[in-house]
Amino acid sequence: MKVDDIILFSQVAELGSFSKAAEVNSLTNSVVSKRIARLEKEAGTQLLYRTTRKLTLTEAGKALNHNAKSVKQAARVAMDSVAGFGESISGRIKMSVPCISGELVLADAVAEFCNLYPDLKIDMSLDNRFVDLVDGGYDLVIRTGYLEDSSLIARHIIDSQWVVCASPSYLSRCGRPLKPQDLSGHNCLQYAYQTTGATDWAFKGPSGNYIVKVSGSFSTDNAIALRKAAIGGHGIAYVPRCLVYHDLRHGQLIDLFPELVGKRLGIYAIYPYTRQPPNKIKLLIEHIRTRYLEISHYF
Repeated sequence: MKVDDIILFSQVAELGSFSKAAEVNSLTNSVVSKRIARLEKEAGTQLLYRTTRKLTLTEAGKALNHNAKSVKQAARVAMDSVAGFGESISGRIKMSVPCISGELVLADAVAEFCNLYPDLKIDMSLDNRFVDLVDGGYDLVIRTGYLEDSSLIARHIIDSQWVVCASPSYLSRCGRPLKPQDLSGHNCLQYAYQTTGATDWAFKGPSGNYIVKVSGSFSTDNAIALRKAAIGGHGIAYVPRCLVYHDLRHGQLIDLFPELVGKRLGIYAIYPYTRQPPNKIKLLIEHIRTRYLEISHYF
């Protein structure tokens, strides 16, 4: 049996008509009829009952049609796997990325990708909000957190560990908390862009994560401002480690609970659901992922 005949038979069964299958495949009715007859000859049994009013599957036809769906799916997957490899990398990509990642790695990585493909233009906005991909016309979004919309596809890139840190000057002036519960007596700088809440800091415990409620005099939705406030000795911050990686290494900030912080979020490349994304999107995601992994120790 020829695979394309099996797929054609499945279409006839699904559409209930030789003429409709012929139209879908740009064939004549006689060609469809001849190919189904050839399939029946190869099978050694009748697959369809034909009347002037409708087509009905025989028992053998039902069995073949059931398995033909797998053949169609396998053919589709095979074609999808190579789709786009022959297309030129050109046009425009509109993307949104979070502020920290944008400044840390993505600005350079995306600009580098544009240089690799001179016919491509990328419009990249830095925004911590989870933008609406469809309404906003975005082709790709990089986000940290959790994916709730099932109409979107997410590819995991890397996990981002958070830290609790403070400057040596703050610790010298106010004392160092010895356990997470001690934070209630300190000025805690709050990052307003937190899915769990700016005053809810998660820590690891014997029975799983628990929350310590904190308070403080300063709150901001800008991570860079929060980092500067912490370095300036104004309080204790709860931030992604990648934001303060160099500050921790150079002693400008001290990691207070290196084994106890319970917040670890995935970083994802997210795009609208399609059976097969454009090749330029797949290549850009892979390029971004490679650049993240090159500095995985930051995270």
